[in-house]
Parts: sequence; structure tokens; C-alpha cells
Amino acid sequence: MHINFEYKDVSASKRLEKMVADRLNKLEDKYDFIVTCDVYLKKENTSSPQTGFICEIRIHVPGTSLFAGSNNGSLEASIAKAASDVRSQLHRKKGKMQMH
Repeated sequence: MHINFEYKDVSASKRLEKMVADRLNKLEDKYDFIVTCDVYLKKENTSSPQTGFICEIRIHVPGTSLFAGSNNGSLEASIAKAASDVRSQLHRKKGKMQMH
């Protein structure tokens, strides 16, 4: 699986990329129909300390793409929430797919 990273107002970090890649590789082990993933890491100006760091994950699967995003006070929390949301979408997608 190929993972594309895009950053907006956030400096590129090998640590963050490794964290995301580890989570997505676990998903790929369970859901082998994943084609590619796009990960967007952003920072927005906000007055609230509970928000401001955004992680959006788009997973391309045959026939469609799945998307989840999260806005939290840290990138780590945003990554965890977005990965959890996309995992539940993959679970539903796998249940609807007909294996021939």
C-alpha cells in the first residue's frame, strides 16, 4: 500500500509519518482490499486549545474511497481518532462486499 502525505502549516515529521504508517499498515493487514491512502495533516488558527490540529485520511478501495477527519488539540490525538473512524468504515465496507 502506498501512503501519500500532505502537510499544511505543519512541518514534515518522520515520527508522525511512522505513527500514521503503523496504524494504516495494521488496517491493511486486516483489510487487504485497500489500494492507496492519502493523509492530510493541517494546523488551523483557532482560539480553542481543544482544536487546531487536523488529520484527514482518505482510503481508496475498489469502487469508492473512504474518508475520515478529526480536529483535536494535538496531531497524535487527531491521527488516532481519524484512524479509528476509518477502521469502522472499513469494517462496514468489508461486511457489504460480496466475495466471489
